[in-house]
This record gives sequence, C-alpha cells and structure tokens, in this order.
Amino acid sequence: MSEETQPIEPATEIPQGDLRDKVIAALKTVYDPEIPVDVYELGLIYEINVFPVNNVYIQMTLTSPSCPSAEVIPGEVEQKVKEIPGVSSVKVELTFDPPYSQDMMSEAAKLELGFL
Repeated sequence: MSEETQPIEPATEIPQGDLRDKVIAALKTVYDPEIPVDVYELGLIYEINVFPVNNVYIQMTLTSPSCPSAEVIPGEVEQKVKEIPGVSSVKVELTFDPPYSQDMMSEAAKLELGFL
C-alpha cells in the first residue's frame, strides 16, 4: 500500500489590512464575563500588529490588575485570532501601562453600559 504525500504549501501572505480587519472581527467575539461588551469596544486592546507571513501581535490590558478573568480573557483572545484562516502565529502581551480607564471605551460601549 503506497501513501501519497501532499506537498506542504507555504503560507500565503494575507494583505495586512484584510487580516487586521479579521483580527478586529475576532476580538469583537471576546467578552469580559462581567461586562456585556466585547474587549475591543471596551478599549482593552492597545495594539494590533500584523507581521510578514501572517504573524499577529496583540497588546492588551484588563479592566484592573485584579480582574477575576485575567487567566481567561488573554487566552480566549489568542484562541479566537488563531482560528482565523491563514494566521501563522499569535502573541498576546498583557500590560497595565497605561492603566485602563473608562475613557478608553468606544461610544458604542459607553452607550451599551449606560454611560451616555
């Protein structure tokens, strides 16, 4: 019995703008369990970089350093972005500088939470 092997195709570069849009869409599916607004609209995402061959770097924060979901949210962010077809790798870095404030929320998030 002979097995046919398929050649491994090299990763195809996705245009940075397209991949960034897909990353943002994925981030909008991640919610802080205590707040009914996604992490992107909450302003928890400080930086999104797309490097060659579809490597994604995300710098984010949490609503507070003692956030009970500190172990869950960054892992979920990484998982959701890794699920995007074509993404080669994902690195999520957590920072608390600058500290999070409600001013970082989008208008939609403020409206949803009744701050407007």
